[in-house]
Amino acid sequence: METLSSRQVYANSWMTVREDAIRRPDGSDGIFGVVDKPTAAVVIPFDGERLHLVEQYRYPVGERRWEFPMGTAPERAELDPAELAARELAEETGLVAGRMELLGRLDIAPGMSSQREHVFLATDLTAGPPAREHQEQDMRTAWFTVAEFEDGVRGGRIVDAQTLAAYLLLTLHPRR
Repeated sequence: METLSSRQVYANSWMTVREDAIRRPDGSDGIFGVVDKPTAAVVIPFDGERLHLVEQYRYPVGERRWEFPMGTAPERAELDPAELAARELAEETGLVAGRMELLGRLDIAPGMSSQREHVFLATDLTAGPPAREHQEQDMRTAWFTVAEFEDGVRGGRIVDAQTLAAYLLLTLHPRR
């Protein structure tokens, strides 16, 4: 596939949206709308028996969601994924990990977004105060046993796709 032209149609502090004119391998022309976002990190805080999740209001779906701590750097900055993971964990939960291990990577929505995510397992946790961003002020946190987490997934109370994909990487991890 060949990109013929590209133009930015929208930008804010978290993302840009562009429209690309493309030529397909058969010679036909088309367009793609692409949401560009910086690299993100998902962190699975795990104390050996329990998982630590955050709950916040997600405006696009109009509901609160339980999910693993995750995010990107402000102003679309690119940070080292491990640094970003440690930052998001401390910011959202107040937890500091003595050990942070990369479990894998995820493509968020490759049909419409360039964003990629790195999933980390955070262990040897020490509690501290969170330092949430202004838009995260209504965030809540809680520990879930593995059984409670899985019941939440089965019962439709935990539905965030990134959290579910990250949990799959955890279940496939050889040390689990």
